[in-house]
Amino acid sequence: MSVCLIGAGLSGLATAHALKSQGIDFVCLEKAADVGGIWRRPQAGERGPGYLSLHLNTAKQLTGYADYPMPGSYPLYPRHSEVAAYLRAFAEWADLPDHIELETTVESVRQEADGSWTVVAVDGRGTRTTRSFSHVVVASGHNTEPSMPAPPRGSDTFTGTILHALDYRDGSDFAGQDVVVVGLGASAVDIAADLSRYAARTLLSVRRGLHILPKQLFGMSLDEIADAPWWTSMSLAEQRRFVEQALLVVRGKLANYGLPEPDHPVFASAITISDEILSRIRHGAVTPRPSIDFLDGDRVAFTDGTSARADAIVYCTGYRMAFPFLPAECPVGPRGSVELYKRIVAADRPGLYFIGLIRPLGSITRLVEAQARWVARIITGETVLPEPEVMRKEIAAHLGGIAGQYGQTEGASIQVNVAPYLEELREV
Repeated sequence: MSVCLIGAGLSGLATAHALKSQGIDFVCLEKAADVGGIWRRPQAGERGPGYLSLHLNTAKQLTGYADYPMPGSYPLYPRHSEVAAYLRAFAEWADLPDHIELETTVESVRQEADGSWTVVAVDGRGTRTTRSFSHVVVASGHNTEPSMPAPPRGSDTFTGTILHALDYRDGSDFAGQDVVVVGLGASAVDIAADLSRYAARTLLSVRRGLHILPKQLFGMSLDEIADAPWWTSMSLAEQRRFVEQALLVVRGKLANYGLPEPDHPVFASAITISDEILSRIRHGAVTPRPSIDFLDGDRVAFTDGTSARADAIVYCTGYRMAFPFLPAECPVGPRGSVELYKRIVAADRPGLYFIGLIRPLGSITRLVEAQARWVARIITGETVLPEPEVMRKEIAAHLGGIAGQYGQTEGASIQVNVAPYLEELREV
């Protein structure tokens, strides 16, 4: 019984701890020079979905591991460097470094006729190794490949810089410039707020309205609310009504800030959590604009007929899931949805598991710890999976339910509700 674990970020370290606690033989392959995933990248200067102003959006007490809480000296929402230091300290505390091979990139993972898994990887010296494992656990994250819209008309004439959030590091890199940020998700509002402290002018181009929630309501972090019994006992309609009324009190209508109102109820799509962006708009540091219509030299024209000079455009338009080392259509199926039993198991590929390929409202840590413990029980034989047909039916039922609330997209397929999902994992 041997396991290959791919990735040593928050999810990978949780999995490594669970495997080690069960006495399971494993090796963890991590392409970066240290553990910590996106949280260490801003400091390391590596390309990735992290930037110097990055902070937690979830409370430290629910984002830290259950067996190793974040330090009491940390603020409620630590910055990236503090999270990176914490993850490194956790790895040392859990005695994980001897199991982790750093600067090792996985090239391919394939299943053999006997059910074993062959993993080909290349280390930092360029040495290629081929090893056989009985199980493979993928915990490499899903913010990997930048998603860019079709280039607007006139892009070839634009004299400024066009980049994706993946390549954004710090607002000081754009000091004195006129910058357009595209999007309204978490990265977009963080980056726009950060840029507005350095740039001469920051415009926020928004195509579709999203619900913007503060990090706290009534003095409670959103993830604390999501975990509270009074919240989980509510129906979805009651939760929506509660949040919508609270938002009217806290911030009023988004249209009052020059932003489009969402065309969907709260929790029908991903939400954006930010304490800053609406304040920056109200202070004139960020100016909302509609979608980009076309580019012309050094000018960006918007769909409302206005235009503005720009030195740079930062597209914060999300990411595509990419697992180039895995077989095609795994875990993203032909319909564009992630197809995993309990959001973890590849039904038709025994021995292949995914940790952290979920999107909750609130902290992900408790969920990945529960996932990791469940996978460890499967590997030791304490838990037995149902037949593939049963797993496929569960996947179809989950995707059907999610489609009713969030729609049928790649991102929607990984949405989970914290309390019900934790209960699911306790019962299996």
